[in-house]
Amino acid sequence: VQLQASGGGLVQAGGSLRLSCRASGVNFKLHPIGWYRQAAGNERELVADISSGGQANYADSVKGRFAISRDNVRNTGYLQMNNLKPEDTAVYYCKVPARGRDFWGRGTLVTVSS
Repeated sequence: VQLQASGGGLVQAGGSLRLSCRASGVNFKLHPIGWYRQAAGNERELVADISSGGQANYADSVKGRFAISRDNVRNTGYLQMNNLKPEDTAVYYCKVPARGRDFWGRGTLVTVSS
């Protein structure tokens, strides 16, 4: 299983970014996908996840600003991030649990300037 994350970058506060995570080597439509982030000096935390059936769950800190989605034809999960704040600055990771373990993508850095 490989997860390829992309879409990070530098954006001003109030701006938007969309992260993508393309999965290969797994029957993507059968598995949930989650986005996590880790800021410098902090532990990795859940940002949002979405079940195989499309039910989404969000951290309180991003509710109303972020939207998670999935495209089972493209084997890709997305995280639309709007109204970004400096405190959203972190490395963002995607995760797919499959075959009894968690598979992680390489992180993509999101930097929000004030």
